[in-house]
Amino acid sequence: MTTLITAIVPAAGVGKRMQADRPKQYLMLGEHTVLEHTVSALLAHPRIGNVVVAVSEDDPYFCALPLAHHPRVIRTNGGKERADSVLNALRLVSQKKLSSWVMVHDAARPCITQGDITQLIECAQSHPVGAILASPVRDTMKRGNLTNTIEQTVDREALWHALTPQMFPVESLLSALENALTEQAIITDEASALEWIGQKPALVSGRADNIKITQPEDLALAEFYLNRSKEKR
Repeated sequence: MTTLITAIVPAAGVGKRMQADRPKQYLMLGEHTVLEHTVSALLAHPRIGNVVVAVSEDDPYFCALPLAHHPRVIRTNGGKERADSVLNALRLVSQKKLSSWVMVHDAARPCITQGDITQLIECAQSHPVGAILASPVRDTMKRGNLTNTIEQTVDREALWHALTPQMFPVESLLSALENALTEQAIITDEASALEWIGQKPALVSGRADNIKITQPEDLALAEFYLNRSKEKR
């Protein structure tokens, strides 16, 4: 029997750059919220058993969504930073023994495809550390200074944009995150926690339309990609 994977969605952020009246994960994309699209995409994959959603303790929006009552969705409290939310969710997965592998995905990436999830799973489970979806850098890269003046052009060879999902064994990610946060290391994504202890996760080339909704104009682009995906089914 194929072992199912637990997905974690940290969704406790406030999304200040969206300049909206609510966190970006609760903004509408068509008839559903961004978070609903994201979690539905994860639940649709046959290898994913449960989705643990980490939201703020005083979050007034999540409980009003049908998602909150889905039998395969588990709510847990998020933390101040993304890493804290992921750590809380990892502890729950470990304590309940939900799975041996975990896949962490941004709440604001609703356009993730089933094909990319499959690619990630296959690579992560055949690699000694785990893997992340990523996209090769295509543009010319500049390093600036505090006055927004160009200091230098950075060679983009071998540079990648880190995407999500990112997939690792539960216990190894849990241990790496706990150690890194105890030492007050700067953890920007799950891979950086493994890197901090000397591990080297694999890179899996993902689709460029797996965008993260950050700015107001991203909503229209995400809606375009989602509608295009429906038309292809």
